[in-house]
Amino acid sequence: MKRTPRKQRQAETRDPLFNQSVEKAFAILEAYGGERRALNLGEIAAAAGMTKSSAQRCTHTLERLGLLRRDARVKRWVLTPRTLSVAHAYLSGYALLEQATTHLIDLNQESGESVSLSEPDDTDMVFIARFPSHKRFFIHMPIGRRLPMYCTASGRAYLSALPAAEVQRILRRSALRQFTPTTLTDAAKILERIAAAREAGYEWSDQECYRGDVTIAAPILGDDGLPVGAINISAPTSRWTLTELRSKLSSVLLETARAASSGTASRLRA
Repeated sequence: MKRTPRKQRQAETRDPLFNQSVEKAFAILEAYGGERRALNLGEIAAAAGMTKSSAQRCTHTLERLGLLRRDARVKRWVLTPRTLSVAHAYLSGYALLEQATTHLIDLNQESGESVSLSEPDDTDMVFIARFPSHKRFFIHMPIGRRLPMYCTASGRAYLSALPAAEVQRILRRSALRQFTPTTLTDAAKILERIAAAREAGYEWSDQECYRGDVTIAAPILGDDGLPVGAINISAPTSRWTLTELRSKLSSVLLETARAASSGTASRLRA
C-alpha cells in the first residue's frame, strides 16, 4: 500500500466529515510491506506518524478485528490473511480484469514470458494480474505491487495515451529517484520516451526498476480513447535483449492490447 502524502492528509483533516480514526487505522496497515513484515509498537507509531498511545489503541482494535495478530515468537505485530479480503473484493468481478484475462493468458503462452496487467493509482502503476513465465525468472511480482509510472514500461505506456497536460502534472508529483544505473530520472528525457511510445503505440524499459529485467508495454484504452491500464511482457536479460524483445514480441503485444481495449469503457461503466 501507499501512504497518502502529508499535505493531502492535512487538508483531509480539515474536512468536517473526515474520520481521523479510520485514517490512523489505514496508516498502520500501510506501514507494512517489503522487509517490514513484523513491527513493534514503536516502529508502527513511527511508520504511521502517530504517538505510541494512539498506535497502541489502533493496533489493539485492528487485532480485535482480526487484521493484525501478535506474533509471540518475535514479539511484534504482523498482518493476517484477512487483510487480503479488501483486495479480493476489489478484484472479484472487476470488468477490466475479466475483459483482459483471456488475452493475457494467450499472450503469456505465445511469448513464453511473464505477462502482467496494471492500472494507475496516483503516480504509480499497481499490478492487478500476472501470468508468470514457465521458465526460470528471478523477479517476484505479486498482485498489488506498485511501481512508479516514470521509470516503468507500463507506466510510460499509460502516460503516452494521456493528454500532455496530465502527463506533466503526474511527472511533477513524482519523486524521480534512481533504482538502478539505467533508471531514467531526467524529466525531459522521460517526456521524450513518452512521445516515442505515443508514436510506436508501446513503450519499453531496460533494467530501470530491476537489474536483469527488460520489459515492453502497451496501454489499454477505453472507448473514449483514454487509458485505463497497461499490459506488459517482462523477460530476463539472460534470455533476451531489449532489441530482441521489441522486434519479436511488440506486434503481438499491440494486438493483445487492442483486443483487451475493445469494449472496456462500456464494461467499466456497467
